[in-house]
Amino acid sequence: MKYFIVALLLVLVVSLSAPLVLAQTTGSVKGVCKDVEGKPITQAEVEWLGTETGHKYNIKTNNKGEYFSLGIAPGKYNVTLRKDGKEIFHINGVSVGVDESTLDFDLKKEQARAAQGQGLTPEQLKAQQEAAAKAEKEKNTVGSLNEKLNAAKAASDAGDFETAITTLTAANQIDPARDLIWFKLGDAYRMSAPKQTDPAEKQKRLDSAVDSYQKAVQLKQAATNDKDPNANKNLAAYYNNLAEAYSKAGKIDDATKTYQLAIAADPTAAAQYYFNMGAVLTNAGQADKAVDAFDKCIAADPTRAEAYYQKGVNLLGKATLQGDKMVAAPGTAEAFQKYLELMPTGGHSEEAKAMLASIGAPVETGFGTKKKTPPKKTN
Repeated sequence: MKYFIVALLLVLVVSLSAPLVLAQTTGSVKGVCKDVEGKPITQAEVEWLGTETGHKYNIKTNNKGEYFSLGIAPGKYNVTLRKDGKEIFHINGVSVGVDESTLDFDLKKEQARAAQGQGLTPEQLKAQQEAAAKAEKEKNTVGSLNEKLNAAKAASDAGDFETAITTLTAANQIDPARDLIWFKLGDAYRMSAPKQTDPAEKQKRLDSAVDSYQKAVQLKQAATNDKDPNANKNLAAYYNNLAEAYSKAGKIDDATKTYQLAIAADPTAAAQYYFNMGAVLTNAGQADKAVDAFDKCIAADPTRAEAYYQKGVNLLGKATLQGDKMVAAPGTAEAFQKYLELMPTGGHSEEAKAMLASIGAPVETGFGTKKKTPPKKTN
């Protein structure tokens, strides 16, 4: 009897000294997230949304693309991988128990599975992956170039063309096949030229501008992007600024030929390009060719008042003296009168009136209608 009591006491002592163990009621989840190139998807968010319990857990990935969390209630979950707030991939119906659950996101493998489901061959899948990688690389390149374009624009707007040139040159080192970068570099060189006190350096800048514009033209002509509705307008703009650089360098023939190319590329802007050509020829003292250019400008846009004024200025230079009287070339008075008709209070209105007076022509309020002058007083 004593033996039985002692044995019972020993059982009680052992049971009382054993540690208490609670039943486990939650689980844990972990995994690794990789993109289509096998690189870790860092600083992303893995959302576990319970379809039965309504519980939601948001878990961040580390610099290795790993995530881990304890205390996940058992049940079925829809799991979504997001980066910068945008969904990358999701998997529905994932079970979580009281043990550790592993769910990896391998987008390269998922892409392969999707391709197999679409009946793609390994070669087609490879081409698809290469296309995706190329698109991603293009996106990154364009982002870098846009940053440099914006920085160069800010520098140019502030008159700091040296910084603009340096920035755009660096952009060309990233990708030398972008016509817009070369065009903007040409602008920076052209606009920096007048600031140079050394004639040799000024000419060097203009030569660099010409080279940059020519490169932009070549790249634009080589592009076959029919989706760009402004391709011809952009090409014409390249030609226009190239012509301007030629004119500043004293290459007037090259400038006029290049303006013709601009007109051919974008006939809708012919009036502007003919006007620019006329201005260059006026500054070069080639009055006859300037008048011809302004006439073509007027033909393209009969309402362009400035073209009539500039035509009149060039014709006035061909005036002759007959005794004490100035005889203007035919069309001179009509040009100034048309300017005044279109812009009676324009920036050159007083000069136009003075030039009409210098050749003894009346000022008209309407083209072809002479302004009546009051009779002279008699004593």
